[in-house]
Amino acid sequence: MAYRRAVTLLPTGKDGIFSKLIPLFQKSSNAISQTVRFHNHCERTTRTLHTSAQLLVTKLLSVDELFARRSMQEYLKKIETDYSECLRVVNSGAMEEQRSEDELRTKRSQVSLLAPLIQSIRELDTKLKEIAETEMLLKDEDPALRELAELEREGCLQDIQALRQKIMDLLIPEEEADLSDLILEVTAGVGGQEAMLFTAEVFDMYQGFAQHHGWSFDILEHMTSEIGGLRHASASISGPQSYKRMKFEGGVHRVQRVPKTEKQSRMHTSTMTVAILPQPTEISFTINPKDLKIETKRASGAGGQSVNTTDSAVRIVHLPSGVVAECQQERSQLKNKEKAMTALRAKLYSMKLEEETSKRYNQRKIQIGTRGRSEKIRTYNFAQDRITDHRIGMTVHDVKSFLLGEDLLDDMNTSLQEFSNQETLMELLGEDDQEGS
Repeated sequence: MAYRRAVTLLPTGKDGIFSKLIPLFQKSSNAISQTVRFHNHCERTTRTLHTSAQLLVTKLLSVDELFARRSMQEYLKKIETDYSECLRVVNSGAMEEQRSEDELRTKRSQVSLLAPLIQSIRELDTKLKEIAETEMLLKDEDPALRELAELEREGCLQDIQALRQKIMDLLIPEEEADLSDLILEVTAGVGGQEAMLFTAEVFDMYQGFAQHHGWSFDILEHMTSEIGGLRHASASISGPQSYKRMKFEGGVHRVQRVPKTEKQSRMHTSTMTVAILPQPTEISFTINPKDLKIETKRASGAGGQSVNTTDSAVRIVHLPSGVVAECQQERSQLKNKEKAMTALRAKLYSMKLEEETSKRYNQRKIQIGTRGRSEKIRTYNFAQDRITDHRIGMTVHDVKSFLLGEDLLDDMNTSLQEFSNQETLMELLGEDDQEGS
């Protein structure tokens, strides 16, 4: 995983690899936004799928198509050049007194982190030379030699494909939050009781998705409506790659169907919103207890024995920021406090990440927006039995199966990740569209 941070340690001046990237990061219209902040040769990258702009990536390109682009070849050559320069400085630095220890330490880190990428690039160059020589043998008059050359060629093609994929994986910057667990929040939007009913279905879908992947799903808040829907709910989800697999679910989800509450069989459009917040570890994020105001009260709504007769509900306010987290799911005040703290930490951590990447809005605003019918990332159309993700133009059918939170949702998330990775790579190459070469 450290390999992917390697490119972030390269020079960032006018001659550095990233010099041509800076204008790109100043644009606000990218459908997949990548914000980069250079600080002491380090970079933190956050990618968010936006809802209000067209994707720069109009189709997924194959590995071969990406490596055929001139910009890719130039980029890889630039990395090799910078690596060689870093290696030269490290090897000669001990004999040059003007080299500071900090500079040498930085160059050594660059050499160490870039080594796997450089090795893969050089292995690819070797294989490309081998296949060129093999193709010459395919023109030989000896049939046996041509047959052997064909077998050798097939093996080289497989090796080349694997090396190109490895290089692409190493080039995509890793997101710090990808290794995090997450806090899921769902809130009913426009559409009254129908919106609340749909919110309950989406919340259940994500619970099924967590179960499908073997993740834990711990409910923090669960505010129901009169007819069984959800006004608002939140849950802590923990498991391998849970945030990475769900980070593109945040935004406005729209449903089009005839509601159970509709007596005249008219189609209604309703919305609900999803927020996906990375959940920090104790090591990565701490909160000063003096900054907290903790209140207890009696839980509201239906509950188990004694849940409404004791002060078990907990509300925690982070005084400097005004961020609030509540939990009343458990009978135990102590357990509710622990869950509320988990939610509070996730909210504050999300705000911290946004401050460090200098985004215009915090993560919750980007994901939720105005909650209007038109501001959507995905539409669930029951009449046509389809689900369309508007960010990548992907449509799948079988709404009932999709809402189980299993393979269809998994496929949708995989496609979102692939588009995001390719968009990131195109930005690294300094290309604004898919027609560049």
